[in-house]
This record gives sequence, C-alpha cells and structure tokens, in this order.
Amino acid sequence: MSFNPKNTYRFLKLAAIDIGSNAARCQITNVFNQNGLVTFKRVEYVRYAIRFGEDVFDSGYISEYKIGKFIKLMHSFQLLIDVHDVEHFMVCATSAMRTALNSEEVRARVYDAIGMHIQVIDGVTEADLINKVIINFLDDQNYLHIDVGGGSTEFNIYVNREKMVSKSFEQGSIRHMQGNESAELWDSMRYWIEENTSRFALTQAIATGGNINKIFELAGQAAGKPITLQQIEEVTARIAATSMEDRLTRLLLNPDRADVILPAAEIYLSAMRWARLDTMLVPAVGLKDGMLHALYEQHYPERFVINQID
Repeated sequence: MSFNPKNTYRFLKLAAIDIGSNAARCQITNVFNQNGLVTFKRVEYVRYAIRFGEDVFDSGYISEYKIGKFIKLMHSFQLLIDVHDVEHFMVCATSAMRTALNSEEVRARVYDAIGMHIQVIDGVTEADLINKVIINFLDDQNYLHIDVGGGSTEFNIYVNREKMVSKSFEQGSIRHMQGNESAELWDSMRYWIEENTSRFALTQAIATGGNINKIFELAGQAAGKPITLQQIEEVTARIAATSMEDRLTRLLLNPDRADVILPAAEIYLSAMRWARLDTMLVPAVGLKDGMLHALYEQHYPERFVINQID
C-alpha cells in the first residue's frame, strides 16, 4: 500500500531476506509511522536451514543439490512477499555466499529463475546494518557487541551509543564446528578485543545471533534482563552433557541448532573473557532487523524515532 509522505500517519510492509551460512530467513514487517514515531511489527517470519557453510567451508563450492533447493526456497519467499503486498524488500547474503567460488553462478541462476537480485555484503556492511537496530538497546555504558553467525563473527565497540570501531573475522559456528580455523585467527580475535577493552574501558557485552538467543532462552532469563557469564557457562555445560538425541527431544533444539550451539557459545564466552565482562544483553534482533530499518531509511529518509515490537 502506498502512502503520502506528508501524512501524519503512514503504513506499509517491508521484507528482509537474510541468506546466512547456516540458515536463510525471510521476515515481513508492518511499519507504522505516526508523527515521527516509527513502529516495526513482525507479521511473518520463515527460517530454513539451507546450511551453505557445510559445503563452502569444506569444498569451496555450493553443491548442485543445495542450489536446486535454494532456488525453490527463494521462490517461496518471493511468493510470500507477493501475497503480503510488500512494498519494498532487500535480499542480502553473508559469509558463505561471499566465500563460495560459485557464488556468482548461484546468484545468476536465482535471478534467471525468479528475477530476484541477491546482494552479497561484506563484514563491515553486515555490522553497519546490525548497528541500525542494536543501537536502540544501548545506554551510556561502553559496550562490546558480539554477533556470531555461521561463517563470520562481527565485533563492534560502542561508547555513549556511538560505534567507535568494528572488526569482522571469518570465524563462525559452522567454521568452528568443522575446525576450519587457525590459532592465528583466534589470536587475532583475542588481540583485537583485549586492545580495545583497554582503549575504551568496556563495561558490558551485548550479543546477537540465533545461538545466543537460544542460550538466553534455556537460561530462563527474563526478557530485557542481562544474562551473566556464569549463566552462559552453566547452560553450555548442560548442553555439552547431553546427547544429540536429548538435545532434540529434551531441550527441543532444532537439528541445525543442536550441533552448532556449542561452537557458537565458545566464541561468545571467549570474547566475554577476553574483554573481562561478566554480563551480556541479548535483545533478540539481528541482520534482518537492521535490513528493515535500512529499507525504511532508504525510502523515507526523514528523521524518526524507532519503536521495535516483535
């Protein structure tokens, strides 16, 4: 539905498709703007574990089998967007797609099949998009933001709600699970965090990613409250002590979560220990939410205040 930018009340639908190394996600959101207060309300969310990282971080290529499934998946997302009368949408792919040697071919085949363009973004752009939503959860403390995906991890330092420095590392839950890393990479991550901890006197962590969201849920922590390093360690130990079958049946983890949650937890915990931080906020937002905010800014660039509802 179109609307006149001069109206005091507006409504439209936006969509974001995030193609990660572990899963692809499509989120459709209602956006309401009343006198400069913009409310984002999720109305549809679909997640499918395409797991490109399993192929790419092992062989360098996305397999023909997964390319076929991916084209069908993107077609289903396209139909969902059409049914909802979405006005604007964005499609972004991250670590696995930017690493795959046949990335250009895969994207061309999707475009030929359904006419949908996929934008491959680098780690800096990924961090910038997440920044658009994460900043709404910050106060005047000095934060280390940790975003762990399947193929990459982004670190951002915030002081008084302003991003000071950021760094993307080609390290994620799938890469770590497969052992596709080096001691030099871990040393680089540690050095970057320790250096910036001293430089900016960090006081708290804030984290995004599906695995930390699940750990937060398993800890039984109340929404909006921080989780402690000890709680994360306790949940991690509980998961590690269970079989894969029990993770699926007792902890009710999805199969694509059950095997990567511990590798992801190790990255979050390592970052907190390197930064000497004891607490972490987990606001349950991520790249897809930042993409939606970027879409709104792109088409309606006037000043506004965000009200995020999920």
